[in-house]
Amino acid sequence: MGIHLKISKIALAVSLASVAAPAFAQDEDALRQQLEQMRAEMAQMAERMEALESRLAEPNANPPAPSLSAPAEPENDPSIEFKGMPEIKDKGGWSFKPRGRLQFDAGTVAAPDGAASDGGFGSEVRRARLGASGKLPGGFGYKVELDFAGSDLNVTDAIISYDAGAASLMVGQFNTFQGLEELTSSLHTSFIERAAFTDAFSFERRVGAAVVVNKGDVILQSGVFTDNMNDLSNKNWSTDSRLVYQPSIGSATLHVGGSIHYAELEQGETVRYRQRPLVHFTSDRFVNTDRMDAVSEFGLGLEGAFIAGPIHAVAEAYWQNVDVRTAAVDPTFFGGSVEVGYFLTKDDTRTFKGGNFGRTKPANPVGEGGFGSLQINARYDRLDLSDAGIIGGTQDGYFASLVWKPTDYTMLLANYGRLEYADAVLPTATGDRDYGVDVLAVRAQVDF
Repeated sequence: MGIHLKISKIALAVSLASVAAPAFAQDEDALRQQLEQMRAEMAQMAERMEALESRLAEPNANPPAPSLSAPAEPENDPSIEFKGMPEIKDKGGWSFKPRGRLQFDAGTVAAPDGAASDGGFGSEVRRARLGASGKLPGGFGYKVELDFAGSDLNVTDAIISYDAGAASLMVGQFNTFQGLEELTSSLHTSFIERAAFTDAFSFERRVGAAVVVNKGDVILQSGVFTDNMNDLSNKNWSTDSRLVYQPSIGSATLHVGGSIHYAELEQGETVRYRQRPLVHFTSDRFVNTDRMDAVSEFGLGLEGAFIAGPIHAVAEAYWQNVDVRTAAVDPTFFGGSVEVGYFLTKDDTRTFKGGNFGRTKPANPVGEGGFGSLQINARYDRLDLSDAGIIGGTQDGYFASLVWKPTDYTMLLANYGRLEYADAVLPTATGDRDYGVDVLAVRAQVDF
């Protein structure tokens, strides 16, 4: 600042000289007065500049110069993490994450002549979902998903939750608690469809309220439900509970559990249990109880599984008893499956999350120099819909699948199935009701 002051003084002196040069021809007294006035003004200016220079030299007189590094974030500034899609969080307890899935299926169903009205090649958009999930301040959370597949727009999940430590409360529409594979996301199943009994016995999302307790290796889920949003309003109601014990034994994880279901139905309601041959894109059901005038349902399920490195195994069984108004003896129907699987790629394994199978994450994904994960699976699947005078038929399925996951969020899956029927409700052209059906299907999947 002192250099600036000296330069200013010199400039003023030069200006003074340029003014004074022609003034020698004027009156000497007038010139002297002008010089005195200019000297006074220059002295005042110099004092002000010296005072300003002194102030600037004092510590903390000015704010620090801007830093070239990133500015500190405000205390509540949101952050972004990537889990398939960006998840936005802030320190106040808010979060928001878009979510969705897209599944394309195609394949063929080969049935005997006359037995199938919708055999041969088929394809469909199995699921096309968009939604969001996140958290709210105070321990609350939310999840909403809509499915655009087919010709209708359907609400799949619509949940408000509250986290109370080891327990959480849920209100809205979500899956009832009926078995391991039913509660495992369709993104993480090892076959193109779940075991036959899960669809046959009408396991679906329903509107209700539930509590989930997660204490160490034990998980308890229990709720009271009405019907799916598409079927409201009516007077149907049910209660569903599930208990799971899932300990680690060395590097392996064991899973055992059971579930119980009871439903009371409105006067005039009917139930019908039926199932497709493995794939969803055909409308043919070779086993079918037809409609029964039911008062109530009672279901009991058992489940077991383990994961040990690249190997997994699963077994489930379910009994569904129906109180039929006009029946002397109430029928009990059965469904169950046994499955084993193995990863051909190194260091890959299935996972458990929250008492269900979780996401498989390839150890060496495509895009990072790897191949992804490759898994082979085999399953025996039985469904028996004949009992107490009701002949709905039996279905025995023998399935194999090959699952390739290039990355965490992409999957290609191929299935082959041989289904053997007894007392099928769709006869062949010659009237035979005992026959076999072959199914070949593939799926392309992406989610976020």
